[in-house]
Amino acid sequence: MRVQHSLRVMASMWIEAIGLLAGVIGIFAWIPQIVEVWIHKRHEGLSLTSFSVVSVALFLWLIYGVLVDSIAMIVANIMTLTVIGAIILGAWRARRSESIA
Repeated sequence: MRVQHSLRVMASMWIEAIGLLAGVIGIFAWIPQIVEVWIHKRHEGLSLTSFSVVSVALFLWLIYGVLVDSIAMIVANIMTLTVIGAIILGAWRARRSESIA
């Protein structure tokens, strides 16, 4: 019985590790967008409404991750929300500076 429990714990750890890896890899997908908004100050074609809806969905996934006690979901969603928040903030700042100039 103890061996089965150890195997289940080990499998659970691997599952969480896969989830964490997926979350980290997913963050890399947003890097080009961050570069465009923060470095090149380009925001054309960005829908702040879409990014806001995605943020709400990620926040709900974060709550789900907390409820099911999944470290991978919690960490991945916090990281992704942070990155998307940076994109929204960068686009908002770029648009504001254009309207002032």
